[in-house]
Amino acid sequence: MTSNNIILDQAKKAFIDPPKKINFILKLGISVSRKITGKDLLVPKLLAWVPKVAISSGVLESLVAHGNHDLNPRLLKLVRIQTSLSVSCPFCIDMNTFDYQKDGITDEELDVLKGRKFESDVLSFSEKEIATLDYVKHLTRSPIVMPKEVSDRLIRNFTPREIVILASTVAQVDYWARLIQGLGVPPEGFMDQCDL
Repeated sequence: MTSNNIILDQAKKAFIDPPKKINFILKLGISVSRKITGKDLLVPKLLAWVPKVAISSGVLESLVAHGNHDLNPRLLKLVRIQTSLSVSCPFCIDMNTFDYQKDGITDEELDVLKGRKFESDVLSFSEKEIATLDYVKHLTRSPIVMPKEVSDRLIRNFTPREIVILASTVAQVDYWARLIQGLGVPPEGFMDQCDL
């Protein structure tokens, strides 16, 4: 086996293995995750090492905004994709870019998010979307510095409730990105390739 193959093999495996025995309640959660995603995800199995973390992570995921009665699904998808790209999480990029066309995001818009085209090249982003993407980029930097013009534009375009939804969506993706990368979980294959 060449050194490149070893690196590829290691990239397909998390740092740790799931526990051999998983309690019944967590097995139910894993089953729900499988039903929702259509994948037998490794993350919930790894979280079974600490049931409190598994349960609280599941609650967080189940209660975040998904666009039904909050902000529109396209905007939330843009937030999830931009956050995933900004924090460079291959698993998150793979999962959050999956089926992006379903939410009305074009290939050209995805290229802008990936930095392959300039925003000025794509005129289809609305003022709200541009304000949101700018907000996400600032919120995912370290250290976080939020220029007044960014927050002012956000306030002009969104209600206080919507701003909380945007901030919590960014934080939720960032939480998963840090947790997943901290455990070494590779992409799960939602897309044919995870293209950074």
